[in-house]
Amino acid sequence: MKVDDLIEQLQNIINEAKSMPFSGGKVLVSSDEVYDILDQIQDVMPAEVRQAKNIVADRKSILAEANRESENIIRSAEERKKAMLNQNALVREAQGKSKEILDDAKKKSTEIKKAANVYVDNIMKRTEESIASQLDEVKKTRNNILNSQRSKPQNRE
Repeated sequence: MKVDDLIEQLQNIINEAKSMPFSGGKVLVSSDEVYDILDQIQDVMPAEVRQAKNIVADRKSILAEANRESENIIRSAEERKKAMLNQNALVREAQGKSKEILDDAKKKSTEIKKAANVYVDNIMKRTEESIASQLDEVKKTRNNILNSQRSKPQNRE
């Protein structure tokens, strides 16, 4: 179950709880139910953190692949340049074309790296915002529960 769903369950418990008369909107909730949901949230949060780590690992993989591709393009361009230079009649033309190919390969390599970084940064930003939002909701809910428990009259024996 996702953290969002668990937070929604907590909100439902609070929304469906009975109000205490003259308490300024305080409600009675089952602490067992609330703690059970909070335990589930604690169990799910590491999975979402692992997901964020996987995104970071994917970023590294994407960048590594982009580097390999750019190196292959550059290596291919260098080999093509050497082959063209070996032909006596086409030396000048080969130098111009090889420089153009090499420049194009470097430009494409830079564009691939930039695009990969932007893509991964956007994913990381959305994940960070989602986790932060969910954590804020958990903290608010927990504080509401603690505040409602503090305002309960204590049994005296």
